[in-house]
Amino acid sequence: MSKSALITGITGQDGSYLTEILLEKGYEVHGIIRRSSSFNTQRIDHLYQNKQLLDHRLFLHYGDVVDTSNLNRLLEKIQPDEIYNLAAQSHVKVSFELPDYTAQVDALGTLRFLDAIRETGLKKVKFYQASTSELYGKVQEVPQTEKTPFYPRSPYGVAKLYGYWIIVNYREAYNLFACNGILFNHESPRRGETFVTRKITRAAARISAGLQGTLSLGNLHSKRDWGFAPEYCEGMWRILQQDKAEDFVLATGETHTVKEFVELTFKEIGIEIEWKGKGVEEKGVISGINFNKGKQLLEKDDKEYRFGFSDKLKLGDVVVVVNPDYYRPTEVDLLIGDPTKAEKILGWKAQTRFEDLVHVMIKADLDKVLRKGY
Repeated sequence: MSKSALITGITGQDGSYLTEILLEKGYEVHGIIRRSSSFNTQRIDHLYQNKQLLDHRLFLHYGDVVDTSNLNRLLEKIQPDEIYNLAAQSHVKVSFELPDYTAQVDALGTLRFLDAIRETGLKKVKFYQASTSELYGKVQEVPQTEKTPFYPRSPYGVAKLYGYWIIVNYREAYNLFACNGILFNHESPRRGETFVTRKITRAAARISAGLQGTLSLGNLHSKRDWGFAPEYCEGMWRILQQDKAEDFVLATGETHTVKEFVELTFKEIGIEIEWKGKGVEEKGVISGINFNKGKQLLEKDDKEYRFGFSDKLKLGDVVVVVNPDYYRPTEVDLLIGDPTKAEKILGWKAQTRFEDLVHVMIKADLDKVLRKGY
């Protein structure tokens, strides 16, 4: 008999990849989506529009982690074997503007779910909590492990810290199989456009096509541990396949600056970037152009694309600027995870190199931009 899984945040980057993985493994997958006046299922439309899947193995339910009675009804109806709680207000900068909402979803949403499990008597269900490297914030040691002290630096990080500890508490107090996956940054072409990596790749593609003038960023010198999202979703599944509920760090063990991400992204298209100025006056200037490299990224003959590479870009053009509005009130300067425990117990290891991650993301955005002007 196949297992059943319930996923919150199924329409997000991780939710969509995890859904694909679980369906491939033969699961019956249930997803919770919030009611909206507009559809936001584009990341799972290729699955959602498959009538055979929709009728038999993929089911979507309206719900929200801020609604306790809704969670109880869904758990009683679905009786899942596994729950993946990926729902969150997940944008760090936005959490400073929406601290109360962030806490309601990211902190108390986790508590509501755990209480719903207890109230419905699902003692054998396995629960995965999407935790985050933002827990480490002002890092207390390098690299960060499962035992590194936490020091969150945003309402998002603080809310997720509550989620982390309530998982630990309910695991110890009520013997629930509940785990935290402390995932470091993981990206893909499905990443939201307001997150820095996707913002960079999309802007670089638009700039190369003459559809955008400059890319505005905050702290260029922040260092992050960036991996490929589908691999991390496989890690989530592995965490719940263990006999013992434990918490795991998933990371690459490498760190790179935002500036490095920018440089490599533009280089993939054929634009070399030189930096001038310091602080808020720092700018990325074009020091070389060779779009033949960018054309190698295209999936079709370039004549089939609606837009082409701009012939108006020239040496000395400013294409990257710093905007202080994007600075966080409290910055996280360095994150780098130690995935040793995951490698040893789960047999999980990040496979995609930083350079390959950038390549995959800019290739996807360049194709979209030149086809649709998107």
